[in-house]
Amino acid sequence: MAPEELRGTLRGVIPFPVTPFQADLSLDLEGLRRNLRFLCQHPFAALVTAGGTGEIYSLTPEEHRAVVEAAVVESAGRVPVIAGVGFGNRMAVEMAKQAEAAGADGILALPPYYCNASDDGMFEYYSAIGAATRLGLLIYTRDWANFSSAMVERLARIPNFIALKDGQGDIRALQRIRARVGERLEWIGGVGDDLVPGYYALGIRAFTSSIANIAPRLALQLHDRATALDSDSVSRLMSNYVVPLYNMRVRKRGYEVSVIKSAMRILGMPAGPVRPPVVPIRPEEENELRALMERYKPVLSEYPK
Repeated sequence: MAPEELRGTLRGVIPFPVTPFQADLSLDLEGLRRNLRFLCQHPFAALVTAGGTGEIYSLTPEEHRAVVEAAVVESAGRVPVIAGVGFGNRMAVEMAKQAEAAGADGILALPPYYCNASDDGMFEYYSAIGAATRLGLLIYTRDWANFSSAMVERLARIPNFIALKDGQGDIRALQRIRARVGERLEWIGGVGDDLVPGYYALGIRAFTSSIANIAPRLALQLHDRATALDSDSVSRLMSNYVVPLYNMRVRKRGYEVSVIKSAMRILGMPAGPVRPPVVPIRPEEENELRALMERYKPVLSEYPK
């Protein structure tokens, strides 16, 4: 998919599928394929495989390739596949090349390994990834990749850089960046489902969703109601479903993955454990999550047998 073609699809919900593992922490490719088939039954804008929720930093290069290939096969062209890349320049470039060779439609660049890099170093990192592929490049501003509006304007010189995924949640800063860069980029709400009201109030019309792993209908309803500026409906969805789940996710670092995987297991979906250093949720939290999944029943889709 050409960069501008991919850019044109980025309106709506973009799931971040988990990467299922077996009990021994090996890759569960068949479980991944089942989950991808489930997701691809729904009208999503795209999906990001091997992203943050997909535990990219725990994957070997061979596992990363297998995950991307599985997503490309199972999507069968129905949903654009965006592959996460990261680590350092050399590794990210190789991951981008192998993702393109596997048939991915775009690349999502996560922050590099070095958390104290200068803007010049960060620019070289993202430029190298962009130059390594003909695919559209999305940049994920999370953790230490926290850019000024001037830096985003500079990054926008990368020819195939098409969209910025906000992972900071600073609405004031994002507003400044968008005012400076304008329509040069697509803007994607990327902190989580719980910030949909804020993003959509700014005029953004796409967000990345981890809740889509367990409740695709809920994620799509959030987009539809927020797009229609139906604040009452959005408020109900947030208070009934989204906020309680995110209240659990913020309790410990890594719980944004652990909670979603635990919810999937409760619902009978392949997920498996998390890989260290991410830790599983506690037994008492598992019981709390089980009760929350009972509340989720009205917004769940039937998972194929």
